[in-house]
Amino acid sequence: MAITILGLGPGDAMQLTREAWGVLEASSEIYVRTRRHPTVEGLPSHLNLYSFDHLYEQADDLPQVYERIADEVIRLGQRPEGVVYAVPGHPLVGESTVTRILKRAEQAGLPARVVSGVSFISPILSCLGVDALSGLQVADAIDLAARHHPPLNPDVAAIIGQLYNREVASDVKLTLMNQYPDDHPVTLVYAAGTSQERVETLPLYKLDRRDDIDHLTALYVPPLSRPGAFETFQETIAHLRAPDGCPWDREQTHLSLRSHLLEETYEVLAALDAEDADALREELGDLLLQIVLHSQIAVEDGEFSMADVIATIDAKIKRRHPHVFGTVLVSGVGDVIANWETIKQAERAESGNGEKSALDGVPVSLPALAQAEAYSDRAARVGFDWPNVEGVLDKVAEEVREIQQASDAERADELGDLLFALVNAARWMRIDPEAALRSANARFVRRFRWVEAQARAQSRDLREMSQADLDQLWESAKRTSG
Repeated sequence: MAITILGLGPGDAMQLTREAWGVLEASSEIYVRTRRHPTVEGLPSHLNLYSFDHLYEQADDLPQVYERIADEVIRLGQRPEGVVYAVPGHPLVGESTVTRILKRAEQAGLPARVVSGVSFISPILSCLGVDALSGLQVADAIDLAARHHPPLNPDVAAIIGQLYNREVASDVKLTLMNQYPDDHPVTLVYAAGTSQERVETLPLYKLDRRDDIDHLTALYVPPLSRPGAFETFQETIAHLRAPDGCPWDREQTHLSLRSHLLEETYEVLAALDAEDADALREELGDLLLQIVLHSQIAVEDGEFSMADVIATIDAKIKRRHPHVFGTVLVSGVGDVIANWETIKQAERAESGNGEKSALDGVPVSLPALAQAEAYSDRAARVGFDWPNVEGVLDKVAEEVREIQQASDAERADELGDLLFALVNAARWMRIDPEAALRSANARFVRRFRWVEAQARAQSRDLREMSQADLDQLWESAKRTSG
């Protein structure tokens, strides 16, 4: 009883290893994952050859096919004569059945031997003239097609194997376009290592317009034309902090960077308010610099790494979205918000940090307007809210009346209550109060500058003008300047 897993190479029987050929000559039968591989035609003629091609037609998806093949190979391996199972290329490069078989064989105490073969990667490197040690990633097209973002470093070349057909190519294209430009040049490699080998370079957006893509087609994706990987940026920041780096950057600490982090955050908000995509791209980069710099300082102080930061937020997002990453069903946004609050309450209870209120965890250092928005939003999530927006507006009117009736000592408190009520009104109207106030500030600046210009043109001093004249100028500014 034993399992021999043999690599058939990239597609030419001449590229079978001497070890593989010796195993084939000594065997009476062989089971191949698929007959759709050129090497099969060149196998020793005395072999009784069986394939698992029929399973591809019976199963609903590829993982199911791989499971059934693994089941059958394990069964065959338990016979006295064992089994020789052959796969294209190298058994441990892009062969999902092999990893399943090896794991099950180990669990069953069944001896398993892997006979190496030339992988599909080697002839691709040869025909493209690419050195793998200079940086190379290998991915499976089926896995990539199922993703929303490619798990690839865009500063390093990648080979994507087993493109199979036009449909898979289309899904792979969409995934890659989440990171690479639409016109990024990519190269299709057909039947590498065979007499039919050929290559074709085309822009990424045309990848799924080819009708000649098949199971022997691979895709080569070169690096971006300029550095764009997160890892590359981390190297840049680590260099700044290194002994041969920048004296200013080396002196920075978590505390010394606080004002820079806040400033960059507000510059991002300004770009958003201006709806300026170019400015937003630049300001997000400046904000990312602060995040990576803080993480690098933490690495040097032995606190945590960027991987820890990403792992923590990734786990949190998945934990708080069980309707996306789990089995929870939701009927709409309301259910999502209710689940979110329930999960956060459970997290607070498990944290052991004393947070028992729905309001715990709101940073005390937040600007007052943002803090009010956070408090009102959290209270509303647990049911402490008005039944409709009219109730909120009535509260605003009530606070205005109380200001009018308040003593000098009471007016500051009453004005604060009015501002808090206005924040609640903004929440009900789905308006960002911070953005609304920034927009109002911008309008005021624009209109006031117009008023100043008019006063200068008339050689008049604003301080000496009557209230009626000022009101008239202001109304004109609103009509003229927006």
